Amino acid sequence: MYSHFATRELLLEAVVRRAVVETDQLLSALDLDSLDDDDALERLVQTSWPMLDRHRKVRLAALEHLGTTPLREYHDAAFRHVEELIARGQENGTFRTDLSREWLVATLYAVLHAAADEVDAGRLTSEAAPATLTKTLRSVLHPR
Repeated sequence: MYSHFATRELLLEAVVRRAVVETDQLLSALDLDSLDDDDALERLVQTSWPMLDRHRKVRLAALEHLGTTPLREYHDAAFRHVEELIARGQENGTFRTDLSREWLVATLYAVLHAAADEVDAGRLTSEAAPATLTKTLRSVLHPR
């Protein structure tokens, strides 16, 4: 592999880019607009979690070698689906408007990755993660 990539960082960037493109393609195929906001959130989580779960070790290596800011920037393409869903939910009154869309997107990103950390630590199973994530994210996104 190193014959194709000059450094470990370039290899990690390529792997992360590929995973994000694959996730973006999966999320694009979901037709989230045809679902109500809560069902769309659940479908988004159920679809994106297996991708994150499969790439947990890559994520850890990327965090170590690339850092948090570049890693988050790589995710922007796939996270447009999250931003669109949150915007729609805010417009419909399903999701809270007292916090900015950007903050809610960042929170969703952080909670997804916290679940990966908990699975790595053995405090959450991969199988339980989607339901746990959906319940947690609904509690964060719904108005109080």
